[in-house]
Amino acid sequence: MQARINHHAVNPEAYQTMLKLEKFVNESGLDKKLIELIKIRASQINGCAFCMDMHTQDARKLGETEQRIYLLSVWRESAVYTEAERAVLALTEAVTVITANGVSEELYQQVREHFDENQYVALIMAINTINCWNRIAISTGMSAPYNK
Repeated sequence: MQARINHHAVNPEAYQTMLKLEKFVNESGLDKKLIELIKIRASQINGCAFCMDMHTQDARKLGETEQRIYLLSVWRESAVYTEAERAVLALTEAVTVITANGVSEELYQQVREHFDENQYVALIMAINTINCWNRIAISTGMSAPYNK
């Protein structure tokens, strides 16, 4: 696939705004590997090859294992994720496809067992940020492989 437009060049202000969101997430105190799991799972759901390629590479650089990356799309059937990670993956799915069922009170409470209010907001921001990046990448025609 060939890129339709270079969104960085066409609208630098919009790109800088996205980078500010990314900076917020990265400085939120959330575990960096957890942030990458969020990014990979949302990108799988959204079908964003560019972001999948980028974030699987980033996860590996942080020391994430191949097995955990490979099993991410079937995390419910895998024992390699902690209860906190499982709660975050469920939240990632719920927020990514918010019109399906919203975020139930049960899911909210499950996440809050592991994360305080501030962390919950940071998780929501991480999920929303990658969903926005996915939509930018897909609608502007960005494709894999990602070369950093």
